[in-house]
Amino acid sequence: MSRILGDGFALPRLDRLLTLGCSYPLKRLFAAKDSGRIPILMYHSVSDNLFGKKHPYYQINTSPQMFAKQMKWLHEAGYQTLSLAQLRAGIEEGVVPPKTVVITFDDGYQDFCIDAFPSLRRYGFTASVFLATSRIQETPVRIEGVDYMTWREVCELHAEGIEFGSHTVSHPDLRSLGPEEIDYEVCFSKDTIEDHVGAAVRSFAYPFAFPEEDHAFTRFLEDILKNHGFESGVSTVLGRASRNDDRFFLPRLPVNSWDDYSLFRAKLEGGYDWLHWPQWLNKFVHHNGSSMQRTNRIEYE
Repeated sequence: MSRILGDGFALPRLDRLLTLGCSYPLKRLFAAKDSGRIPILMYHSVSDNLFGKKHPYYQINTSPQMFAKQMKWLHEAGYQTLSLAQLRAGIEEGVVPPKTVVITFDDGYQDFCIDAFPSLRRYGFTASVFLATSRIQETPVRIEGVDYMTWREVCELHAEGIEFGSHTVSHPDLRSLGPEEIDYEVCFSKDTIEDHVGAAVRSFAYPFAFPEEDHAFTRFLEDILKNHGFESGVSTVLGRASRNDDRFFLPRLPVNSWDDYSLFRAKLEGGYDWLHWPQWLNKFVHHNGSSMQRTNRIEYE
């Protein structure tokens, strides 16, 4: 379960206030200069279970009722969906249509089958789902009171056009692992999904807050992804994606039950992109502080 800004950053609900009161109005004034950016929505659980901290910013659940409303808003606004693989191809070829959105889900909760997929299918939408494969078994695995998909459900959804990608094997903080352990988490999860769905897995979602400030680590991880045949990926970096972003760690927009119509629309249209800078600064400060204290730090270069 991802913590978007990283440890130690408690954000008051200023994100909504500044987005709707300042950033989004300014973004609309300069919309013509902001073309070519595609929103990638990041969901986790579509349920009434309250995951994460109590603060609205950190919650990773979206109620079924709110999710259905959000899909309806997308449909009524004329949006079409692409899988992550389709988005990557479109960005490289420069042919992504306007009003395009990518919908992603992390972890592989069973409520995707029950409460998310029916709403997606109602509007002809697709999605990309990233699985922590040790939690996907022949019968539902329950962790912290929540059930995960079974492999039968994964295969049925794949047949319906849902794209599946890797979210590692055990959902660890990859920076806490050694190089061989990281390679295992990435490679074995990919192989496991491919063995079950009978199709190539080309996309990866980084678990936990993405360490964009740690250049040595991100270069090392990108090399691993390339070596194992991945072609694209997503992260918890805030913002909309463009051809200038690293295709393995594309930014996303977190969505939960607190995203009413006003905030949801602002996120889609770039009003939330500003938050990447305080997110990056927080990570940078904590990274430098922790690096000075760690004498046995693993070197990835």
